[in-house]
Amino acid sequence: MTHSGQDPRDWKEESTGTQRFGLPKGIASPHDLTRMIRTFEEAFEFVMEQKVCTIFGSKHSPYPSLWDNVDLPDKKKGESGWGEKVTAIWTWNDALPASFPNEIFYGKVPGGDAVLMEMNYLRDTHYPSAKKSVASLTPLAQRLYKHIRLEPWYTGELRKRGMAETDCTKSRFDTALKALQISLNIVRSNHSNEKNDRWVIFSELYPEIEE
Repeated sequence: MTHSGQDPRDWKEESTGTQRFGLPKGIASPHDLTRMIRTFEEAFEFVMEQKVCTIFGSKHSPYPSLWDNVDLPDKKKGESGWGEKVTAIWTWNDALPASFPNEIFYGKVPGGDAVLMEMNYLRDTHYPSAKKSVASLTPLAQRLYKHIRLEPWYTGELRKRGMAETDCTKSRFDTALKALQISLNIVRSNHSNEKNDRWVIFSELYPEIEE
């Protein structure tokens, strides 16, 4: 899935002010990890073993990141593109949940970090503590949810619709969309042929978790 021309190494999720209360049970401290990842298969094993990991890392995150544990060359001086390490991580971010939809979940956790999460951990531990009703969110988030409930939306098209209807800023839109993800009301589609982020209702993709 494509994003703006921004270098992914600068793609750090900003904290929403949620206080951290330490690592959940079963999650390894980022400082305790020594394993270095070089392949897609090793990245899959890393997510399954660690239960939760961020993509490019975040200064305030308690979770390990793929970035800190991937042992591939960074971009060399004069080299075009993002370099081997960034390209691999960016590809795995999309390919892991698309290739293993029953094993790996992509979403956002309190604080705003994008993560890859082992599915049993999502169902048994994360979902019960993170799920919030749409009614508890802002009016803008509720409006966006109503659109997504009717049909899936790509980010760009939904942003245009939301800004036109409410005269909100891009920042407010992004905050509302993030809140819908953190509260487990919407989720990114896992279809491997998607070139951009497309949002669907969480219960449509994971009905067995919301039973």
